[in-house]
Amino acid sequence: MVAARITVNGKETPISPATPHTSVLDFLRERGLTGAKEGCAEGECGACSVLVARPGVNKPTDWVAVNACLVPVAALDGQEVVTSEGLATADAPGTPATLHPVQEEMAVRGGSQCGYCTPGFICSMASEYYRPDRCASAHAPSADGTDSEHGPNGFDLHALSGNLCRCTGYRPIRDAAFAVGAPSEDDPLAQRREQSPPQPVATAYTQDDSAFLRPSTLADALRLLRERPEAAVVAGSTDWGVEVNILSRRAHCVVAVDRLPELRELRVASDHIEIGAAQTLTEIERRLDGSVPLLAELFPQFASRLIRNSATLGGNLGTGSPIGDSPPVLLALEASLVLADADGEREVPLCDYFTGYRQSVRRPGELIRAVRIPLPLSPVTAFHKIAKRRFDDISSVAVAFALDIEDGIVRTARIGLGGVAATPIRALATEAALEGRPWTAETVEAAARVLQTQGTPMDDHRASAGYRSAMLGQSLLKLYAQTTEAVSS
Repeated sequence: MVAARITVNGKETPISPATPHTSVLDFLRERGLTGAKEGCAEGECGACSVLVARPGVNKPTDWVAVNACLVPVAALDGQEVVTSEGLATADAPGTPATLHPVQEEMAVRGGSQCGYCTPGFICSMASEYYRPDRCASAHAPSADGTDSEHGPNGFDLHALSGNLCRCTGYRPIRDAAFAVGAPSEDDPLAQRREQSPPQPVATAYTQDDSAFLRPSTLADALRLLRERPEAAVVAGSTDWGVEVNILSRRAHCVVAVDRLPELRELRVASDHIEIGAAQTLTEIERRLDGSVPLLAELFPQFASRLIRNSATLGGNLGTGSPIGDSPPVLLALEASLVLADADGEREVPLCDYFTGYRQSVRRPGELIRAVRIPLPLSPVTAFHKIAKRRFDDISSVAVAFALDIEDGIVRTARIGLGGVAATPIRALATEAALEGRPWTAETVEAAARVLQTQGTPMDDHRASAGYRSAMLGQSLLKLYAQTTEAVSS
């Protein structure tokens, strides 16, 4: 097997002697590329952002910004990375570099003071700069700020939702983002989008008695997990990377499944949508393009764009966290999971998947292959995330609704809850209180009182149990207000 290698700013370099747990960030800094910084080691500040060439949605290749502090460098075996240093170009050896258009706008508009966070902002901005479907808006953001998250150049400020700045202030950074134009025809990174991305390579990288393994096929991965059930399975590493950095977790064997083709399909059948468990949330968002409104409402509230560029549904469900944002939504959508092991596959309704705190029916050696969402979809949906910050925060409470209201009567109601029990749960009693009854203020107020009693909320540093219960009831009242406003308008 070919030695593990990575291409950084156009130059190929061996990964050895880095350990399998060495992050991309540490690997780069050890080689003098110190633009990327460690600010939090948890994927929350974006100071470590770099660009990776990934399979594109609208073009063969997309330049995707990721948190270098979370990704093991072995996970990028055979891949291409561009850092903030690689964005600038030199006309000839020894001559000063010409700033990239994003760097130029940040400089002239005062988007940097201490500069610690600036390279991360630059890479996140460059990812949005090269987004193929970014185009100039018909109108600039309105004076009242109703579209303050999008620039007249089509720049989506959500691209920077995972980047924090402590000293500059965000207005000049936003000004720089809204000022960048379109890439020129001779821009090498723009041209690179027209070529295929690097193909996934089978990796068997071992150092210091630890191994990072990337099988070529799902069958190979399942055989490997049967032989080594203790292995840590990773996809985007947005959860595993935090455990490595903060909790000093080390595994003798890490198995990567993020590039397995069998886990990266998205199929729409007559009676269901099947989403591969290893597709990133950004890929799902752009491929579905709003066709599942409840998911479309979830995505902007799920962490940050930097996290969504790596995180997967399989990973979010596989951790079994009671405060994950996708389980309440998928519970409301009545989703099921396709679980696979070396003996075959089985389908499990998501409402039967969780068995306890971070526990599930998934057996050793079993992977989540796909998520299935039945069709047709309920027409009335909403996702309410209660958190201390509007974006890039962990839920105190998450509530997802999917209702079918016909002739003023609630025919079906599905409600998923997060943050109020040891597992994500369905609000079965509230669903029963709604179904078969008129969608009126009286019905909703009675059901809201039932919803306040669902789960077993607890007091912690994010919220009190009483607050969580109150927010459950308020969430249903809010949904009713939203639906009646929509009808009256």
